[in-house]
Amino acid sequence: MRHRVKGRKLKRTSSHRLATLRSLAASLLKHKKIKTTVAKAKELKKFIEPLVTKAKNDTIHARRLVSAEINDRKIVSELFGDIVTKIGDRPGGYTRVVRLGQRKGDAAEMAIIELVDFSGIVKPKTPKKGKEETVVSKEESKTEEKTEEKPTKKAAAKPKKEKKEKTENAEVKVSKTKTDKKSKEK
Repeated sequence: MRHRVKGRKLKRTSSHRLATLRSLAASLLKHKKIKTTVAKAKELKKFIEPLVTKAKNDTIHARRLVSAEINDRKIVSELFGDIVTKIGDRPGGYTRVVRLGQRKGDAAEMAIIELVDFSGIVKPKTPKKGKEETVVSKEESKTEEKTEEKPTKKAAAKPKKEKKEKTENAEVKVSKTKTDKKSKEK
């Protein structure tokens, strides 16, 4: 029996479990909405709601307590700035878990966990300008290489046989290839 046994182990050691929850919490606060398994989402809900409650009291002590769990300063400042001002008067229940169904690969039950007041405000991902230009130039160069490679592959076929032909004072090696045959036929 499992009387008074609290929490889920998630098939991890305690240190790995804590690291997983911290990582999920940072991702949730950064993106406002993440997709994960139902078990992880439920555990994350228990982990992040006390952090948000602590963040409502904007003191140095509260910031240090939250920073001990979330190691990214930008995310912590965003939590104390944007997220807490948006949540404001809500007495609890800062997150929502929405079930999605089973994952195709291993049939794990999937869910989306999101911050309640940010459900309609999630920003679409925009590619960075610097990376976009390099991606385009790489794709263009690949297409140029492919167009250049195709004719050269046909022309550079392996020689089948080599014959030695005697001329007046020197021997010359001649190789017969597909291109030689085509040129003779034309």
